[in-house]
Formats: sequence, C-alpha cells, structure tokens
Amino acid sequence: MSRQSLAARTGDRIAVSLAYGVIGLGLAFLAIPLVITCLMAFDARTYLGPLPPPALSLHWFERLVSQADILTSLRTSLILAVLTTVLSVTIGTAAAVGLARGNFPGKAALTSAFLSPLIVPPVVIGFGLLLFLSKAGITNGMARLLLGHVIVTLPYCIRTSLASLLGSDQRLTEAAMVLGATERQAFWTTTLPLMRTGVVTGAIFAFAISIDDVSISLFLSDPSATTLPVTLVSNMRAAFDLTIAAAAVVLIAVTALLIVVLDRVVGFDTVVGQGLFRS
Repeated sequence: MSRQSLAARTGDRIAVSLAYGVIGLGLAFLAIPLVITCLMAFDARTYLGPLPPPALSLHWFERLVSQADILTSLRTSLILAVLTTVLSVTIGTAAAVGLARGNFPGKAALTSAFLSPLIVPPVVIGFGLLLFLSKAGITNGMARLLLGHVIVTLPYCIRTSLASLLGSDQRLTEAAMVLGATERQAFWTTTLPLMRTGVVTGAIFAFAISIDDVSISLFLSDPSATTLPVTLVSNMRAAFDLTIAAAAVVLIAVTALLIVVLDRVVGFDTVVGQGLFRS
C-alpha cells in the first residue's frame, strides 16, 4: 500500500471518529439535562440538594397533583391543545388542498404567508397579537390563547398535509370522479385517505407545540385562562422547588408518548421522507 493511500485512510478514520464524537456530544447535550431533571423529580429530599439524590420518592408528584393552580392550568392546556389541533388540522387540510390543486396568481406568496410563522420569533408574534387583540376588543383569555396557538401550529399542519398531497397521484382522484363520484365524495374517499400521513403528523405536531408553548402564552394568558407552562414559570420565579421538575417529567412523558404514536401510526421514515414538497 502506498503512503498516499495509507495517509488517505488514516485521514478518513480520523474524520469518521471526529464525526462520531460530535454526534455523541450533541446527544449528550440533549440527554443529560433530561436525565438530571428526572433525577430531581424523584428526589426524596424536601429541598433542592446536590446530585445524585440519596433516595427516590414520588412526593414531588404528589405535591404536583395537590396544587389547585397547576391542575387548573393543566386542564386549560389540554383543552387548548385539543381545540388548537382540531382547528389547525381542519384549516391546514383545506389550505393544503387549495394550494396543491389550485392554480392562481399569488400562489407562492400565499404559501409563504401561511408558512411565515415558522421563521417569525414567537415573542414577536405574541406581542403583536397582544396589541392587535387589545385594539380589537378581544379580552377573553381562552379566545386569545386559541388564536395565538392556531397561528403558530397551522404552518406545521399545512406543510405536512401539502407534502402528503403533492407526493400522491392526482389521477387517483380523477379516476374516482370518472367512475361516478362527486367532488365531495372523491375528496372523502380518495384525496383525504391519501393525505392521512400528513394530517396525522400535523395533528401530533400541533398538539405537542400547543401544550408546550411558553412565548405566545405569556403574552396572551390572563387570570381566567393560564396554561401549564406559564404557571410553572410563575411558580419558578416565586418559589423554586422540585415540583417544577415533576411537571417537566410529565411533559416529557407526554412528548415521548406522542413520538411513539407518531412512529406507530405514520413511521419516522415516512415523515422524514416526505419532509420536502414541490410547489
């Protein structure tokens, strides 16, 4: 073997080792805070002490479910997430069909407008909505939260539904109409099933983003409608204890459950493979 070939192989091995090292550091950077949070949530001590905890206990979870403000905000978050998911999926599916099947001036600009909340900072959206809704006289906390959450989750539903629709064969819908189906029947029996992957993926993303949102909710919450993340932030500022860690573990479990459902129903390969779409 020549010296050049040996040097090239050595360089390749070093590059691969560095790549694996960077990936490992990235995974550790993501996983270690979660592990620490879980350890803190099960800490048997009644105060915040050094890690590792001397014993494990569930008393922080018992305290979590015994606080009325946290239970009320959790109920608000769940209701808000469900309503947000329903509205975002409904509007997103309709918008995706119009963008995929329609051919009209300004289509690209309209698509960009629908997807613009993905690149606008949530703090800017929350502050802008607060000013706009105050001027419009909309003071109901739940209505303001719902509008804000729909705005930030709608792009995910549109993008995933549009990806599924543009990745399917439009001739199937045309064949259904040729065989006697009306446009409405062709949509429900052919088009919508072809979009199932994108619709389900968008619904899961919308629910997860809504239940975990802080930036929008901080601006739009009021005493009658406060989400769980906002309540946790308020409690952390007032009196920090490990109840927040227990609540974080609950949110981690909900997110993990949604990931499992996404993998079972849709599959990660499908989601990643349909991440891009033509326009």
